[in-house]
Amino acid sequence: MTPLREKILITASHLFQTQGINSTGVDTIVAVAGTTKMTLYKYFTSKEKLILEVLDKGHQDFQTWLSNKLNSNTKKPSEKLQKLFEFIEEWVTSPDFHGMGFIKASAEFPSEESPVHQLSSEQSRQFRQYINSLALEANIQDAEGLALQLSLLFEGAAQAEQMKRGSGAMKYAKKAAKILIDGALAQG
Repeated sequence: MTPLREKILITASHLFQTQGINSTGVDTIVAVAGTTKMTLYKYFTSKEKLILEVLDKGHQDFQTWLSNKLNSNTKKPSEKLQKLFEFIEEWVTSPDFHGMGFIKASAEFPSEESPVHQLSSEQSRQFRQYINSLALEANIQDAEGLALQLSLLFEGAAQAEQMKRGSGAMKYAKKAAKILIDGALAQG
């Protein structure tokens, strides 16, 4: 990736997170990135393509960060499940947290036919599948059910924290997740 392309992606990501996707025009992106529309469209053929790449990069960055944290700090599969919300809380309460890209994007693009909405929905499904794989490794009987419960807790708490920083939502989601995980481990 060229440095200018990466700068446009980073700039657009920051602006989308802090000002909203629909509220951020291409003119603003190029002005803040210090480039031109021609250059932006050289790398991204449309604003929609730029949005999709920003969402994809943000999702990949989060998944990589979370996987690295879990793999470097825990060895047993059940520990990974237990530590999941601890690390998510660390991420959500960091000063750089501005909400979940796929949640915000799906709200701004509510039509299920929208490619942005479709990617957002797919990213939510992928995260739930990631939790499902952790639950399967830990021999949870209803891994899919636990994954759905935990992803709902995560998405709701992340949304609440985005709406009001310091709300404590993630702290309580972490407590609820522990109850769900302990119950699932006891059954398995």
